[in-house]
Amino acid sequence: MRTRTMGTTLLVTGALLIGATACAKNDAASDAAAAKPRTIKAVAGCGEGSWTDPADLAPDRKPARCASGAPAPVKLGKTRKLTIATGTLSAEYVAPLEMALKKGEFAKEGLDVTLKVLPTPDALPLLAKGDIDAQWAAPEAAVMNGILGGFDIKWVAGNFSPDPKSRSGLWVRLKDGQSASHVPMAGRKLGTMIGKGSVISYPMNTALKKHGGGLDKIRFQQLGSADVLTALQNGGVDSAWLLDPVWRRIDGDQRFAFLGGQPQGEPLGGLLFGPNLLKDDPDAGVALLRAYIRTVNTYFPGDYKKDPAFVTELAALLKTDKDVLESTPSLRMDWEIRGGTTDRLQAAYKAAGVAEGDPLPESRTVDRKLYEEAVGHTS
Repeated sequence: MRTRTMGTTLLVTGALLIGATACAKNDAASDAAAAKPRTIKAVAGCGEGSWTDPADLAPDRKPARCASGAPAPVKLGKTRKLTIATGTLSAEYVAPLEMALKKGEFAKEGLDVTLKVLPTPDALPLLAKGDIDAQWAAPEAAVMNGILGGFDIKWVAGNFSPDPKSRSGLWVRLKDGQSASHVPMAGRKLGTMIGKGSVISYPMNTALKKHGGGLDKIRFQQLGSADVLTALQNGGVDSAWLLDPVWRRIDGDQRFAFLGGQPQGEPLGGLLFGPNLLKDDPDAGVALLRAYIRTVNTYFPGDYKKDPAFVTELAALLKTDKDVLESTPSLRMDWEIRGGTTDRLQAAYKAAGVAEGDPLPESRTVDRKLYEEAVGHTS
């Protein structure tokens, strides 16, 4: 499995490096435009609670929120056509983008947005070259390696963190006499549909270390989405990373224990911008974030699954079964990025053997200025 994962990472990085020359179109003029100080004004409906200190890593931190309908649209003088790549349109974490499109929130900003389904390895080179404008993904190992190679890609907004009741994450089959408080994990086989270069490496490594393991001390077996749970149940693997709503199938079964999932209060993905919105047209970048943030505040401010009518609408939008959607807690939608997340991600990639070069500082990987402008926050 190591060979396959490393091969994928190197392939993506190679594709990004091949496109380096094309990225040179971000010339001195666009650099100057990006560097020009931007005026940040107070935004009605976005008060003190519309921003939280990135250094606050408390799991019970309340995500930033503005009033419903805020921040209000500020329509651009000329319509911009933007393409956002996403790996799927059926996952719940993509719902804010799809709802923004359906409710016309992008159009209110003067944006003609297209959501295009593309796997991350295919989308990254296009983002770096400016052939697409944004990517709904995560700062995975391939992204970090691409930035290391010189590409102007940054993580500009978060997506969600799990509800405390969620048990999406690392599950283990207990041996006779074992308790969930300590399950020796070193040397055991872990089944996952997610490669070592995924952001899930970070919480996976954290959970494993609590039980004497770590990404460098276990054996990986990559499986299809339909096979992960089956392999755990029949003993083909000792542990598995189970996603929503699959973990509900064994929740409460005393033969299995939940060891940990994504950190509460810490988004691990969201929007990535390339040179188009970071440098060439930051006004459009702020407008896109303003529409996204307004959608969260209006439609996903809290436990949105308490509203049966909204769940019905959401299920239709995601083309999924309403009962399946209701079987798991609401996600905590969160546009902010916590301090040090990319440092912790890179440490996990290094442990997994998929990182290239020295770790990148946060200044190279994250840009919070655009979402801060959208809610009127001045640092």
